[in-house]
Amino acid sequence: MRAVVQRVSSAQVAANGEIAGEIGLGLLVLLGVGREDTDADATYIAEKIAGLRIFEDAEGKMNRSAQEIGGSVLVVSQFTLYGDVRRGKRPSFDGAAPPEQARELYEFFVEQIRAAGLRCETGRFQAMMQVELVNEGPVTILLDSGKGF
Repeated sequence: MRAVVQRVSSAQVAANGEIAGEIGLGLLVLLGVGREDTDADATYIAEKIAGLRIFEDAEGKMNRSAQEIGGSVLVVSQFTLYGDVRRGKRPSFDGAAPPEQARELYEFFVEQIRAAGLRCETGRFQAMMQVELVNEGPVTILLDSGKGF
């Protein structure tokens, strides 16, 4: 499972012209599910994100998590995180999970974030979406449950 995590002061996702999810201060998570992913991968990434210390403390150091600051999480599915362009210029998405498997793990991931006590909004799975955000910092973190990076 792969995630692009961005620290935001606000973010929203729209589908078919209507806002599907919207948050203030917190984290925007673009989430990709791979063919080999399991509940354990989703749990690992959710725990990392819930405890990720990328918000500033009183001294201005990145030392606080979204949980500690009362932040929210906006999760948007993004199978293109498994786009492979090592051979040619057109991405191959063979590493991405099929939609049924991806939806199940995506929903499980969202449940894990909520179980960690975080307010969690979502996009619409398999929909064409428009994402708007104000990245604070900017701070962007890449996570991979296979620890490839």
